Amino acid sequence: MNTGFGQNPPSPMPAQRTYTCSWCGTVSDGTALSCPSCGATINVKAIVNPAGWMKAPGRKDMAKLNFNKSVCQIEGKYVPVADFNLAPEDGVYFAHHVLLWKDPSVPITMMPLRGGWKRALAGMPVLMTQAHGPGRIAFSRDAPGEMLALPLQPGHRVDVREHLFLVATHAVAYDFFQTGVWFTTKNGDESETHYPLGMMMDRFSTGNLPGLLLLHASGNVFVRELAPGQAILIKPTALIFKDSTVSMHLHFEHPNSGWQLWMSWQQRYLWLRLVGPGRVAIQSAFEPVEDDGASITNSSPATRQNW
Repeated sequence: MNTGFGQNPPSPMPAQRTYTCSWCGTVSDGTALSCPSCGATINVKAIVNPAGWMKAPGRKDMAKLNFNKSVCQIEGKYVPVADFNLAPEDGVYFAHHVLLWKDPSVPITMMPLRGGWKRALAGMPVLMTQAHGPGRIAFSRDAPGEMLALPLQPGHRVDVREHLFLVATHAVAYDFFQTGVWFTTKNGDESETHYPLGMMMDRFSTGNLPGLLLLHASGNVFVRELAPGQAILIKPTALIFKDSTVSMHLHFEHPNSGWQLWMSWQQRYLWLRLVGPGRVAIQSAFEPVEDDGASITNSSPATRQNW
């Protein structure tokens, strides 16, 4: 259409499209093949089973995760490697045994931790190591499994089972707390206290800035969003992480029927009871929980027993 001035009106600008990652909530323009924050493949529909568990999003080999002015590239599938290219103002911290290689220019220093004696007693790492840019540094757990990328939005907190932490950016604050999940058994004159989930759990949180947290899980990873008051029973060693809003309790179940009632004292299931609201993640490969069936003499206040 001619306006009378010898020129046509400008064409309307196309509407800008955005893509919101279903895994981490990052908003991007959707032009890349993967989410720039967690590496989840773009436009792949979540697979949810009838029980409500969603498989953690797959990511292509060499997927790149952006944080601040730095990049982390996830390399490999069977025993994945987190390859960081750190900008001068960025840094990461990690357990010392997961360091794979680094540029000579990247300085490594010790990161002070509170409660060293409690951590040693609980079997957790007493020392944490940190590195600063500029330069490249890479991390890997010496075991097959899945590397789980958790971009933490400002004000978010997650609780992680011990020995699953790999590396976190400096925007992520670190702390730990007592799980409160334990029970005591007595066999003859000997008493033993058991910690099915471990004595301590790691807690990671962010303040005003987002951060990136990497975990290493065994087998496949499944995630479920619990509604307020909704509960689920899982094996304690299958837990990877939970939102800090999810409460947890120790739960014993004694199967019995008729004449087998007397056997239920020795045959029992030990569960971790999780109550929403919030997200929980489990791994399909997990260690068996040690329980010799001895008489329980004491337990954490939140313990429940079903007969």
